[in-house]
Amino acid sequence: MSPSYRMIATRHGAVSVADSGGDGFALLMLHGSANCKEVFLPQLESPLAERYRIIAVDLLGHGHSANAEYPGKAYTLAGFAESIGDVVAALGVRRMAVFAWSLGGHVAIEMLARMPIIAGLMLTGTPPIASGPLGMLRGFQAHWDLLLASKEHFTERDIMRFHELCFGDNGGSDMIEAIARSDGRVRAIAVSGMMRGDGADQKRTIEEATVPIAMVNGEHEPIARLGYIAGLDYQTLWDDHCHVIAGAGHAPFRDRPEVFNALLNRFVSDVEAYKQPVPMVLPRSA
Repeated sequence: MSPSYRMIATRHGAVSVADSGGDGFALLMLHGSANCKEVFLPQLESPLAERYRIIAVDLLGHGHSANAEYPGKAYTLAGFAESIGDVVAALGVRRMAVFAWSLGGHVAIEMLARMPIIAGLMLTGTPPIASGPLGMLRGFQAHWDLLLASKEHFTERDIMRFHELCFGDNGGSDMIEAIARSDGRVRAIAVSGMMRGDGADQKRTIEEATVPIAMVNGEHEPIARLGYIAGLDYQTLWDDHCHVIAGAGHAPFRDRPEVFNALLNRFVSDVEAYKQPVPMVLPRSA
């Protein structure tokens, strides 16, 4: 089944959406910085799209979505969360699972802190960091190429380095074009906001989540610290452990799609069936 494509107006600008349609449980997919929704073609063009309603979006400043008129508001985690919230509301989605990658994962955690619509969240290449610069240092690996994540203007060499960081040998010309097209102001604004600690405390949000949280990363993840991710104090960690896909890098959903899609299929099925615990209310004393 081929997805349909449309533009949806949001408070921060027009967002391009791919929607597989159907009556299946909704699965929202959010891409990483300087990428686009087509990065998820191994999922959109798989049997997953026949079982679930997969919705993949281009974040503002990426792909076929508009560049923001007011980037200082739109390109923060809160701004992205607001625009994606407008999209799912326009599509009539009331309950959904989310799979989010890299920057998209940080946006999804911000959404989780704001929106009860999220019934389960799978993260890849996204360390849920505590607010502020120390949180970032603990969650991310330290090497020079990570400076690209906050660089506003890319040279041709920067584009190829960023492509290799994201995909290794599993990207391609479409992903190179997506990186070149992306609005570099996203990188500068989003990363500086995370450094300041804007938005929700992501570590606390994930550790206190009451919906299933899945962590699925590549064995050779070059950006997030896998040890940090494994050491968080999860309350609802799916499968009771963090999954690591052998031989994969930052984008295991492209590196090893057959392995990844099997995990994603099982996760969304579990989320659909999951009954969130009802908080116990103690009787008032006389």
